[in-house]
Amino acid sequence: MTALLVGFAGASAVLLGAFGAHALRGVLDARAVELWHTAVEYHAWHALALALAAGLGRGRGARVVMAAFVAGIVLFSGSLYALALGAPRWVGIITPFGGLAFVVGWLALGWALRPRHE
Repeated sequence: MTALLVGFAGASAVLLGAFGAHALRGVLDARAVELWHTAVEYHAWHALALALAAGLGRGRGARVVMAAFVAGIVLFSGSLYALALGAPRWVGIITPFGGLAFVVGWLALGWALRPRHE
């Protein structure tokens, strides 16, 4: 299941990046293109972070890291994708929660990677 999640996160980042670059070219205004680009960039980086987290195994720490990164992708990148496509401005309220999930994921990853004798 973990491997499928990592694969889906990475593949969807690539597909959404290509969709934005090709299908949405000339459709979105400059601000929407910027939002889309930011969404794809964070989505792709955190898909890679999911792959790193998958290497932690199946323990609680790995589950926390992966859940936080998935939540970040969905909330942060998802809200930016939606805003770029014309969602109401209030959708932007969701974005910082996704950013916070990314921060929690990175902190949890650091905690999970620490040497056990510290």
